Amino acid sequence: MATIYEVSKLAGVSLATVSRVMNNNANVSDATREKVTRAMTELGYRPNSIAQSLASNCSNSVGLLVSELHGPFYGPMMSGIETAFRKQGKHVIIAAGHSNEEREQQAIEFLISRNCDALILHVEAISDDYLIELSKGKTPFVLINRYIAELSSRCIILDNVKGGYLAAKYVLEQGHTDIAYISGPLWKKDAQDRLTGHKQALAEYNLSFNEQLLYQGDFMEDGGAAGFQYLHNNGPQFTALICANDEMATGAMATARECKLKLPEQLSIMGYDNVFFTRHVYPPLSTINYPINEMGRMAADWVLSNVYQKNTPPLQTLFEPELIIRQSVLTHPQ
Repeated sequence: MATIYEVSKLAGVSLATVSRVMNNNANVSDATREKVTRAMTELGYRPNSIAQSLASNCSNSVGLLVSELHGPFYGPMMSGIETAFRKQGKHVIIAAGHSNEEREQQAIEFLISRNCDALILHVEAISDDYLIELSKGKTPFVLINRYIAELSSRCIILDNVKGGYLAAKYVLEQGHTDIAYISGPLWKKDAQDRLTGHKQALAEYNLSFNEQLLYQGDFMEDGGAAGFQYLHNNGPQFTALICANDEMATGAMATARECKLKLPEQLSIMGYDNVFFTRHVYPPLSTINYPINEMGRMAADWVLSNVYQKNTPPLQTLFEPELIIRQSVLTHPQ
């Protein structure tokens, strides 16, 4: 196996120059860079990335921890992050925590052991105390969809209370007063916040929240299907259904049709997230836009700015939800 010393000798340059070429240092002429690259190709030399990171104290890699690898929500986030880093010559190592405290901790420890320069964390189960303690370590990190007051400068979040409020307010404006709700798992902060916003909108219309019209789902399509079936069979009648994410909304839509309901004539349905398929279901789903792609890019910019000292646009930590009106919510006759 060829060594850096052989590359240096064949190219007729110093070891330091070879190192600068491998690290894409700008202080190397094009002619010299070409000589070194040609020598590396001729010798079949491949830089040892681990050795490079130990020598330079920089691995040019960032760890990304997400709750799940499947589904339409996390893909845009991961894509936004990877694209931003690829443009800067950085690589992303991805792990999944599956909303489990032990698995999230194991994933964080794995990413740190890979000598990642920084971490981007979308975590739900590990405690605030764990993350505060982690912030005292050597590996910097930024949080997506998680707010901790002590770490506020590194938290990139969506105003989920406002999102829940906007969804309910729109349905109320269409004349619906009997509104069922399928939440996400209520141990999760974003699910709690969306339900809080929902209740705030009801209160503005002098309506009490009916616990019999609440089903706690799991943010999955099957959870939405089960939620609609339960509410349809056991709860009071309702003319509108608000779901805490789009996957549950599509599950509910399919099951409602199986129960011979016409959509939206007999049941209006509202989602949350604005994932890609919402415009293609029938009827196209009214929803709340969750700009997760932009939030992922912002997390990448946080790392590029704070860790790699790159010039980035101004950093934004709080994102606003947006109402997306399509055809799944129909005005209810008074």
